[in-house]
Amino acid sequence: MIIYKDILQKLKDAGYNTTRLRREKLLPQSTITRLRNNDPITTETLGVICHLTGLPVEDLIEYQEK
Repeated sequence: MIIYKDILQKLKDAGYNTTRLRREKLLPQSTITRLRNNDPITTETLGVICHLTGLPVEDLIEYQEK
């Protein structure tokens, strides 16, 4: 199972709080909700998050066996 390593906090650390993400249309509210609930997101969205945070994908996700 893929889990997210507190992506919203990493975005906040990079200067992107949830209000800014929505206002500037960087991520839709549905994606922000999916991140909060640890639900799957697309690889395209993951690429946007990597770009915004400046972090490689391995700093944002990890694989854990069930």
